Amino acid sequence: MRLVDGSAWAPLAARVFRALWIAQLVSNTGTWMQTVGAQWLLVGHGAALVTLVQTASSLPGVLLALPSGVLADRYDRRRVLLAAQFALLAVSTALAVLAFRNALTPGLLLALTFLLGCGTALMGPAWQAVQPELVEREQLGQAAALGAVNMNLARAVGPALGGAVVAAAGTGWVFAFNALSYLGITAVLMLWRRPVTRRSTARGEGLPAAVQAGRRYVRHAPGVRRVLLRTALFIPGGAALWSLLPLVASRSLGLGPGGYGLLLGVVGIGAVGGAFVLPAIRRGLGANGTIAAGTVVFAGVLALLATVRVPWLAAVALLPAGLAWIGVLSTLNAAVQQRLPGWVRARGLAVYLVVFQGGQALTAPLWGALADGLGLTASLLTGSGLLVAGALSVRRRPLHTMDGVDPSPSDHWPAPPLVFEPGPADGPVLVTVTYRVAPENWAAFTDRMAHVARSRRRTGALTWGLYQDGGAPGRFVENYLVASWSEHLAQHHSRLTATDRRFEEQARRLLVEGTAPEVAHAFDAAAGPVVTARTSPEPDKPAPRSTTSSRHSRCGSA
Repeated sequence: MRLVDGSAWAPLAARVFRALWIAQLVSNTGTWMQTVGAQWLLVGHGAALVTLVQTASSLPGVLLALPSGVLADRYDRRRVLLAAQFALLAVSTALAVLAFRNALTPGLLLALTFLLGCGTALMGPAWQAVQPELVEREQLGQAAALGAVNMNLARAVGPALGGAVVAAAGTGWVFAFNALSYLGITAVLMLWRRPVTRRSTARGEGLPAAVQAGRRYVRHAPGVRRVLLRTALFIPGGAALWSLLPLVASRSLGLGPGGYGLLLGVVGIGAVGGAFVLPAIRRGLGANGTIAAGTVVFAGVLALLATVRVPWLAAVALLPAGLAWIGVLSTLNAAVQQRLPGWVRARGLAVYLVVFQGGQALTAPLWGALADGLGLTASLLTGSGLLVAGALSVRRRPLHTMDGVDPSPSDHWPAPPLVFEPGPADGPVLVTVTYRVAPENWAAFTDRMAHVARSRRRTGALTWGLYQDGGAPGRFVENYLVASWSEHLAQHHSRLTATDRRFEEQARRLLVEGTAPEVAHAFDAAAGPVVTARTSPEPDKPAPRSTTSSRHSRCGSA
């Protein structure tokens, strides 16, 4: 197959992406084999315990995704991925050994599954964040779809293979294959020579501050927040299929582990087949149309499973579920990746993974409890109803357009003209920008500064305000507070994007002709002046380097 730029398979032309994709396919196959083995071991222990396998796998993503995102933004993402692979290899090996010794109790199985989830949570943000380094930005949509194809191709093979192995040889061999499956990704990562990238966090930024920076960025990025909303509206209903399918197979259809694996395999086949038509669907329906249509199709599949009692009819009904799942999730994944700049990409993706995996982890036990209390039919129909409601909301809460969105870095701010050199921890820093605006542009200027306000807050501002001088109404004063000097320098050199620059330029076009903004940087003087007669430079003499005395680094009220 020729990998033309517009085809669904174009990213596979990139050597490292292709090698990782193949290794990931083997690893995902092992993961699905392990999932079938774990769930089938617990089928006889009740619906709630079966659904806890999904909770144990997904809950670590909720707890660890943001710290993992910080690690992926602060350190070499290749090394973070390698650490995760070694951890997964160790835990899966322990799982296999215990299974071979018949020492695997339900509690121990769930605990080790939770640890596997921790390894996956450590890997998730870094794995997502390196994708733009492997393919062109224009191919991120295809790369996200190929990632979903990978997972679903493994779903087409892994569950059926896992079910057959469980039936023929026992769960120990399934867990052993899963352990071996991590070696491929490990080998590719060790051979990959990742280019050195510039440090993206402020100097001295600790874990809590880095996590808060990621949350702050997402909070003030409307496009990213809308992707999270659409994810949150799809996942709870969608999770009903994965939580309840083992019970559908055993209770409604009377199938064993092999039959359950085949049902999962059918979903995977539908997703792989959908990859061929998904680019055409996106061109015809757009991103929002693809999400709405995929959600409705998934709802229909759940409704059919609630009523069908014939295995082959259930299998036919599951085919479009794969296409719907890959269509919705690859669209959401590409949308969030295209909006995030490099300095916060892993943390932004971590928030997305919290919503995605958290939705599954929190709703899985609820679906199990509902199935025990009201029955499978009522549970599946409830999930279908939730999805229909989510599809109807697309019209009122669609994804934002990508027009004008460019997350590439823009180092366009000049160096601050100071008479002393602050230390990295000096702060807080009050930045004041004064503008001269003609009367006919006052309203338009304030409107455009709303975009600038979000830009300032995304990149580090703790507070922001815009004021109009009562004595000279054409004089507008913007001020914002940044926690430290290193945080403000990060705004200057690594956090601003081409989109931020466009917002600033749009506002500055409305200034009085021939004028330019006047910028001032003020430091906390509550503990004494930061520049004294001894440190202030004499005329025509260069400014001395600042001392690092405690009064310069103390933080107080601004």
